[in-house]
Amino acid sequence: MWQSPNDVVLISDPRVASVPVQECGEPLTDVRGRLRVDTRMADDDGAYAHLRSGLLDRLEKAETLLPDGYHLLIVEGYRPIATQRRIFDGYRAELEATFPDMSPDESYVAASRYVSPVDVAPHTAGAAVDLTLCSPNGTEYDMGTQVNDNPEQSDGACYTAAPTISDDARAHRKLLAAALEPVGLVNYPTEWWHWSYGDRYWAMATRAPYALYGPI
Repeated sequence: MWQSPNDVVLISDPRVASVPVQECGEPLTDVRGRLRVDTRMADDDGAYAHLRSGLLDRLEKAETLLPDGYHLLIVEGYRPIATQRRIFDGYRAELEATFPDMSPDESYVAASRYVSPVDVAPHTAGAAVDLTLCSPNGTEYDMGTQVNDNPEQSDGACYTAAPTISDDARAHRKLLAAALEPVGLVNYPTEWWHWSYGDRYWAMATRAPYALYGPI
């Protein structure tokens, strides 16, 4: 099943693309040494471990809001535009091969459940972070799926509000949200691990007049 629930505003929605950007000029800052960072998405240039400085400051605040025994584990932050385009086009091609009746417009929208189109992608602005929760020794908590499991792999369990996950996983997702929402981050509802600040999706969700961060 590739269609998303009707109540989820996808990042391909024209309302997101219509949000203006007033670039604030904050630099990309290395997360390593400030928060726990996983290397599964590491690239040769270390882009994955960089975020806008304002977002990183908020994540450090969120870390202090977690109860004892829980820590944020950063999986991926900044993503170069060429990388974003390759991932989006690849997933869209997979969908078109799996669902041959899809029109080009349908595959574009369906792909955006899991990968953002390049023109609005928050990762390319250093404004999005993929993350999870771990214990002090680095063991990841049960979140219902692995980070980056797509809707087909997870049978929809990657959706933040998926009803099919265990009670433990649901509690852990709520714990993550309870730390990230108070510091101003917003979740992309199709991916429990994806949170952002200052990008167009954030601006749309919070009704901000403009985004703070554009593509780098």
